[in-house]
Amino acid sequence: MLFPTLTFGLFFLFVYTASWLLKGSNEWRKIFLLVMSWIFYGWWDTRFVLLLIASGVLNWGIARLIVDADAKPRLRKALLALGIAANLIILGFFKYYGFFMVQVEAVLHLLGWQRDLAIMQVVLPVGISFFTFQGMSYVIDIYRRQTAPATLLDMTLLMSFFPHLVAGPIVRASHLIPQFERVPEMNRGMAAMGISLIVWGLFKKAVIASELATGMVDTVFFDPSAYGSVDLLAAAYGYAVQIYCDFSAYSDMAIGIAALLGYRFPHNFNQPYRASSLQDFWRRWHISLSSWLRDYLYISLGGSRHGLTRLCLSLMATMLLGGLWHGASWNFVIWGAIHGSVLVAERLWREYRPKGWKPLPVWLGILLTFHIVLLGWIFFRAATFGDAIAFLGGIFGGGGSVMLTPMLLGLIALGMSFHFMPRYSIQHVAMRVRALPAPAVGLAAGLLILIVDAMRPEGVAPFIYYQF
Repeated sequence: MLFPTLTFGLFFLFVYTASWLLKGSNEWRKIFLLVMSWIFYGWWDTRFVLLLIASGVLNWGIARLIVDADAKPRLRKALLALGIAANLIILGFFKYYGFFMVQVEAVLHLLGWQRDLAIMQVVLPVGISFFTFQGMSYVIDIYRRQTAPATLLDMTLLMSFFPHLVAGPIVRASHLIPQFERVPEMNRGMAAMGISLIVWGLFKKAVIASELATGMVDTVFFDPSAYGSVDLLAAAYGYAVQIYCDFSAYSDMAIGIAALLGYRFPHNFNQPYRASSLQDFWRRWHISLSSWLRDYLYISLGGSRHGLTRLCLSLMATMLLGGLWHGASWNFVIWGAIHGSVLVAERLWREYRPKGWKPLPVWLGILLTFHIVLLGWIFFRAATFGDAIAFLGGIFGGGGSVMLTPMLLGLIALGMSFHFMPRYSIQHVAMRVRALPAPAVGLAAGLLILIVDAMRPEGVAPFIYYQF
């Protein structure tokens, strides 16, 4: 079930109405939201609803055992290891089994074993990376005593809650479970912000991201050798805009939908293409994932506590594993290696920069950072390593354009301009919406949705991050 569809609109209208009618009983309201979240998830494949439920029960149970073993440090540590291992096994089997077996088969062939292995075809559950990381962070936070234990209902709702279930943001237990424990309240500010974010996200996804994907990006990346340097460069810039508009649109809509149900999600994007360093980029891009990697992986690997060498190794390992988190492909590993290498280089430069050398001008830092990110996006988007190399080689091979149109160029420019608007533009719009009468808000929102629907191309492609 995709957000920008009539099916989801009817689904959400029912959930919104019924959930506020159940406001008198918070427990029944949460049960209703949980069941509706399972229906939402089961819309793709009902088989994986049981996996989602099992994952929630598993993480709740292990966390409960850790709490009960409060006076037994060794047992607590063993239970933590069990919880992390169980989550990684679930994620590894569904997401990396095929990739691992292909690599094993290649190694065996090099050693002279010529027989093909029997490899199962494993279907990847939608959003498994997000809800697995959600559960893992809860178990780790319980072990670190950074959050209070939740009830089974609250824990399963945390992992299943449909606004953020399949593509984030990764909302931590310490942020959302206290909200589940009290009766939600709705005010005009939350409603105005929710509606503004939903309409804004719908425009970014349905008009900009979808038009760039269908009009140029998908076609050029499918066969980069068939296009000249102008089309390849345009497709690279177009994909940078597409993935931002696509993913930030999902986050905006998820935050807006949650707000209309009375819950607050953390902000997930902050104009990432205006970052003046790669470290700054990761403070702005997919903030819930970058903070998760920092708090649960980078710091656990040693972080900055054990000297510069350990810091650089931790940075590199974090980004390589972050690349693998996105998918079982060497292209994602290369993407992570590009980011890790530049983050390490930035750290070393800050440490050993000659005295008297001034930092780069901000505008130059923004330009360099964006093009480093752009290089990574080419590997991120290309189907294979060979396609990525062909794409990069074609950029320097010359040739004109058969794909780029004034409209596509305008969409790329418009998407880039979002990063240099006043930071709180949507909040300012929401404040104006808040002052309007409710009927006027409903009429305006409905009219804008109809305009967006008329502007977008036929069909609705899944959000890019659904595959992760």
